[in-house]
Amino acid sequence: MDIFSDPKRPHRKKLLPISPIERPRGCDTIGLVLQGGGALGAYQAGVYQALHEAGLEPDWVAGVSIGAVNAAIIAGNKPEHRLEQLEKFWMEITARDPFTAWFEGDAARKLRNELSAMNGILLGQPGFFKPVPFSGFLAPRGSRFSTALYDTSPLHHTLEKLVDFKLINEKHIRLAVGAVNVETANFVYFDNAARAIEPEHIMASGALPPGLPMIRIGRHHYWDGGLVSNTPLQHLLDNIGSKNLLTFQVDLFSARGKIPRDMPEVLARQKDIQYSSRTRGTTDHFLETHQLKRALYDALEKIPAAELSDEQRAMKAALKQLPEINILQLIYQQKAYEGDAKDYEFSRMSMKEHWRTGYYDTRNTLAHKDWLQFNGTPGIRCFDLHRLAE
Repeated sequence: MDIFSDPKRPHRKKLLPISPIERPRGCDTIGLVLQGGGALGAYQAGVYQALHEAGLEPDWVAGVSIGAVNAAIIAGNKPEHRLEQLEKFWMEITARDPFTAWFEGDAARKLRNELSAMNGILLGQPGFFKPVPFSGFLAPRGSRFSTALYDTSPLHHTLEKLVDFKLINEKHIRLAVGAVNVETANFVYFDNAARAIEPEHIMASGALPPGLPMIRIGRHHYWDGGLVSNTPLQHLLDNIGSKNLLTFQVDLFSARGKIPRDMPEVLARQKDIQYSSRTRGTTDHFLETHQLKRALYDALEKIPAAELSDEQRAMKAALKQLPEINILQLIYQQKAYEGDAKDYEFSRMSMKEHWRTGYYDTRNTLAHKDWLQFNGTPGIRCFDLHRLAE
């Protein structure tokens, strides 16, 4: 797939691959955190391409919804095949695009995107979901199709085709995907460090109601994890222990945005606020916890060792090894012609634009080499290319 071709500028040269970057000294784990966002998930594929070309392969991938699908493709393939399989997925689910050519200008492009989104609503997306024989609103209560508008069996086949679940469960790379229990509303992570991962776990993470059906795993039913938390950053921070972490957090909805000027922009901004990552809240909480841990360690350090209990000695040893964490945020910035349908508008043209944007944003982020380095001081640092540009 020539993702860098631009029909408006056919003579544009393709970018050269990124020069390999050595893993930063002191870095124990490289994480890749992928937010949910439907069709915007192609942005994450572009991010991964840039990391892959730089030689920064993740040790731990965590995702929610479409981020879980991308994460499974990455974790379920060897490094040399990951990009190829991501391309196959995104080319397949955007194959039904009748609007291959269109007029220039934001207004015309907005109309095109709306027609493309309507096409997906009516016909579904190849390899992803298809309309059910009867609308969930018309099907008999308690019947197979009574709780969703679409059937995701095509996604099951796609995952089996593109993802090696045996490889995932060999745990060469850690994978975690988030979902919510329909009955209890409890948020759960399906983590290959604790259980075998199957296609159903990935589908559960992306089962957004009322469009997509809940997924049964064992005796429980699950919906899209984005209903509770649309980013799994907290899961990494809670489980990293004393390891130094460099993580790339890829958000598809921006917490920052302009004041809406019409109803489509109102709906789009509402979605941004609802699904944007609470990264700042998560990092602030981690910083407060870190400061309390440091204060507790300093207090224990002042007490003679002979007066400490075994439990206090163990606590002191653990607190001595606090991690250093660098978070590099990559946040998709909505185009002027994109409205509230941006996350379910699966045209080939938009997919390529999202992919290119993720690739360029990551290249620009990696150019800040100092962001990748560890300075030997426990704590957490966050970097955001877009905030830097403001």
